[in-house]
Amino acid sequence: MANTSSRAPFVESPGLSPFTMNWRHGFFGRQGGVSTGIYKSLNTGPGSNDQGNRVKANRDRICTTLGALPGRMITLRQAHTNKAIIVDGPMAIAQAPEADAIVTSTPGLVITALAADCAPVLIGDPQANVISAVHAGWKGAVTGVIEAAIEKMITLGATPENMIASVGPCISQDSFEVGPDFEKAFLDISPWCANLFEDGEGDRLHFDLKRYCRARLIRAGVARSEAIEEDTVTQPDKYFSYRRSKKLEESDYGRNASSIMLVA
Repeated sequence: MANTSSRAPFVESPGLSPFTMNWRHGFFGRQGGVSTGIYKSLNTGPGSNDQGNRVKANRDRICTTLGALPGRMITLRQAHTNKAIIVDGPMAIAQAPEADAIVTSTPGLVITALAADCAPVLIGDPQANVISAVHAGWKGAVTGVIEAAIEKMITLGATPENMIASVGPCISQDSFEVGPDFEKAFLDISPWCANLFEDGEGDRLHFDLKRYCRARLIRAGVARSEAIEEDTVTQPDKYFSYRRSKKLEESDYGRNASSIMLVA
């Protein structure tokens, strides 16, 4: 999508995009906003040290892009938990609870997962008109944040066999170097994921977070799922990245927004 003064470019999910009568969605990177410096330009993270008015302007720009009213973006105080909440109305940033997945059946709310290498997951049931935005860092993913979101969706009438899910741009396997303790933590809980680790140098390993999230979706009964093949770490002009910012010894980093909204 072309960038204008009030719109921001985004990546669409092939699986979610046919259902424009049900929802609008987008995986937004760092392009098309008003922030400057290390936050250039579409930083949507209130937890960053960016100027608050610029973060708000960027969030409102995403709302406008998706056809929502300004101020209708909802994010959480993400803390790498496995907690999901249901929302049914607008929520101020200061009122956001600590959780990592948002579920709603209310039209017009731009529910959003913020990430900067972690996996954002958007889920929708077009039969029940229930959606979710999930922040799946490795800690949340291994302890069940995706399943927690699905369970909340079910309480609103959704069924896994009708759900469509997309894992958005995040850290790729080539960029995700981990150690043996990380592997053990995953295999203790998910012994089936041994094939998602590839050997690196020495005792280093490379983990496939995208495929892990898809596997959790499939094991939860979600009928259709996919992963966007974009690496946040290696595309500095397109995405914010926590790992890249640390390597460059930057003082902070911006957040990418993955958003979905039910239409009335």
